[in-house]
Amino acid sequence: MPKDTGPMKTDGITFREPTHEDGAAIHELIASCPPLDTNSLYCNLVQCDHFAETCVVAELEGKIVGWISGHLVPNEDAVFVWQVAVGEDARGRGLGYRMLRNLLQRDACKDVTAMKTTITADNAASWALFTRFADRVGAELDSDPHYTRDEHFRGAHATEHMLTIKLAAPLKAVA
Repeated sequence: MPKDTGPMKTDGITFREPTHEDGAAIHELIASCPPLDTNSLYCNLVQCDHFAETCVVAELEGKIVGWISGHLVPNEDAVFVWQVAVGEDARGRGLGYRMLRNLLQRDACKDVTAMKTTITADNAASWALFTRFADRVGAELDSDPHYTRDEHFRGAHATEHMLTIKLAAPLKAVA
């Protein structure tokens, strides 16, 4: 796996780790991307500050147009992707896939053998992104109900399915 060398730029888009100064812009981006759940601004600030190594900011002409929040799963060789947001003006450029690759190519993820995320059954965009990602990198994909509507959400939120992408090999630097 390549060493982190700071921001990476391809196709006019810069991929980098967030800083706490990015928190408000990220919060606004997430709010503009339904059906993503909007967390508190404070949550996004902490993600940028404490989990920068496993979060990705994508910038186009100085504007944040993409975001991945994630963290390493304790006691596993896995990274958990919490949210993927792509702004309307950056859609159709393969940005979600490119941000996922960027994340897995970082030093923080050098020992990662699986990517995990949870998705509701009706989130077609997320299912498509992660299914395409697994196909493109030649990885196995499994999913099971994980956080259920009645048991975990008291009927107030749809069941979240845990999707696990088992990586066959480390990803190379090419996009």
